[in-house]
Amino acid sequence: MRGRLITATKHSAKAETAALAGRGAYWFLHTFLKGGSSLPGKIASRIDPDVLSQLGQDYDVIVVTGTNGKTLTTNLVVKVLRQKYDEILTNPTGSNMMQGIITAFLAQPKKGHGRGIAVLEVDEANVAPVAKYLHPKAFVLTNIFRDQMDRYGEFYTTYQKILDGIALAPDALVIANGDAPIFSSRELVNPKAYFGFQSEGTDDLVAPPNTDGVLCPVCNHILHYHLITYSNLGDFFCPNCGFSRPELTNTVTNVEEMLPTSSKFTIDGQAFSLQIGGLYNIYNALAAYAVGAAFDVSPTQMAEALTYDEKVFGRQEVVQVGDKAVTLILVKNPVGLNQVLDMIQNETEPFAFGTLLNANYADGIDTSWIWDGNFEELVQSHKASSYLVGGERYQDIAYRLKVAGVPDDQLQVQPDLGKVIDALPQFKEKKVYLLATYTAILQLRKKLAEGGYLKAGF
Repeated sequence: MRGRLITATKHSAKAETAALAGRGAYWFLHTFLKGGSSLPGKIASRIDPDVLSQLGQDYDVIVVTGTNGKTLTTNLVVKVLRQKYDEILTNPTGSNMMQGIITAFLAQPKKGHGRGIAVLEVDEANVAPVAKYLHPKAFVLTNIFRDQMDRYGEFYTTYQKILDGIALAPDALVIANGDAPIFSSRELVNPKAYFGFQSEGTDDLVAPPNTDGVLCPVCNHILHYHLITYSNLGDFFCPNCGFSRPELTNTVTNVEEMLPTSSKFTIDGQAFSLQIGGLYNIYNALAAYAVGAAFDVSPTQMAEALTYDEKVFGRQEVVQVGDKAVTLILVKNPVGLNQVLDMIQNETEPFAFGTLLNANYADGIDTSWIWDGNFEELVQSHKASSYLVGGERYQDIAYRLKVAGVPDDQLQVQPDLGKVIDALPQFKEKKVYLLATYTAILQLRKKLAEGGYLKAGF
């Protein structure tokens, strides 16, 4: 008994030392360099690899994971839960691997005496390590699409990484996108709640053959649909084995308006207005609603929480450069890219279009995914008449746009991001949609901050 107490004391002292060092590093980096989203966590975990267990011991943890939508969904869940709960910790910078999650706890020391709530965006491959230490109360699953093949492999492999984490918390509520066939394809012991779009039709539809997840995850037959929202999402059924969409707990019953900058829709009879565009972002709002419903936040409170005009880093963030309104949008895989391309074609005013492509580890080193983007539809719509490309792989994206039909005299090639910023005011259009991969957005935002166009940091 005495030996166990000594060991526990040593572990506690080690964790406290690690936390102290990590908080010191965060203070310095945040105060003087306007950064520190992951390095403090790396320092703390070097001192004590198990430091996250102690840092998170007084929190009920909600893990938000999936391919697309993690950052905005996390942000919206926090806004919803703040209608009822006072102390909520999160990782707002989108640093979603272990060291970034540890940093989030270091940066936000607990204030109250009761239990707090931690809403954490978690990279799919890090769900199991996080669950090992934090024992989540809920998992929120947005979607799974082909993404960064060098890191994840096929999307069934990605789902298995998530399942490995869920298995460590068998009592946690799984709040999943019911329109994604993969999320109901495995039996789970956990309690479950599914969200999706209402469908009352009897149509018999099939998705395009190159769609991710076009096969039934149970028998490998082609999936059919009564409703397809986008990609492989919708009211699916398999005519071969009978696998079909599970019963939904929360549903979008109507979409009244979808513009590039806003949406109006109804969930479970409650009207919502979201100051951000795109069908995929209605899914993100629906996921946040499902979390709020599970945590006893009222529909009217949630509608109030989601009516806001704060843009999240790289998620339709608007930066004024001269007289141009430049909308920054993160893209990282074909499904997300095509949803963004669909969204901006709803724009009623002429706009310029730019793409910044990097291929670092955080972006995915394989750039072949850009060939699955529907750039041809954008070009043929004639909604944009000026184009720009840049980033470390500018040659790849320039060639892709030329193949899509962009004339040479309409395409600017600017490898240097500083020159990209200089080029923006020269467009004849007042609006610019600038799509970029993760590290390209980081680099561009740093340049914009240095130029005084936005605040440093996040």
